[in-house]
Amino acid sequence: MKKPKLILIDLDGTLVDSVPDLACSVDLMMQQIGRDPRGEARVRDWVGNGVEKLVKRALLGELDGEPESSEFERAYPIFLELYQRHNGENSRLYSGVEEGLAFLASAGYTLGCVTNKAARFTEPLLEALGVRDRFSILISGDTLPRKKPDPLPLLHAADFFKLNPDDALMLGDSVSDVKAARAAGFQIICVNYGYNHGQDIRLAQPDAVIDSFLDLKALL
Repeated sequence: MKKPKLILIDLDGTLVDSVPDLACSVDLMMQQIGRDPRGEARVRDWVGNGVEKLVKRALLGELDGEPESSEFERAYPIFLELYQRHNGENSRLYSGVEEGLAFLASAGYTLGCVTNKAARFTEPLLEALGVRDRFSILISGDTLPRKKPDPLPLLHAADFFKLNPDDALMLGDSVSDVKAARAAGFQIICVNYGYNHGQDIRLAQPDAVIDSFLDLKALL
């Protein structure tokens, strides 16, 4: 791989396993609206496209489709309040992430975090996990008019640092990350443990797939 000058890293499913807090919030929301809880295993297959999509999937009990607008409008504010309260309680950095970030920083890479999670949840989560200061730019799902898989967040970050896209790398876990990187002209590495709706990320054909952030040293 070409050695990048900028590495943008996805949050949920790449840096952080945030499903425990998301699932807790989903199940409490479902109980408050008089529905059965969904459970962590099902929520794990639904995350990765922002909390609005997650709530819709929870209401439907499936990956695609649109719930009744009245039901969504009732449930969504409840979820936001619950997730604000529980965000960061049981979320954890994946094994190897702290060491991998330390290596990247010591090697002089400029790091950014690009996520579809709303800003009101992104920064508090990174702060709670002690890694906010690792990133020179933070782009959340509502920072710009469009989010991943649109290339805009990645191109915005490259432009911010006055770099060409071919000098940049995206590190993610999902098809959304691969699509955004390809459209932006970035290299793309994916972790094999993240949230990709139960599909093997190798099917999306990223440039490389790694088991852990510890693999970055040899790869780069």
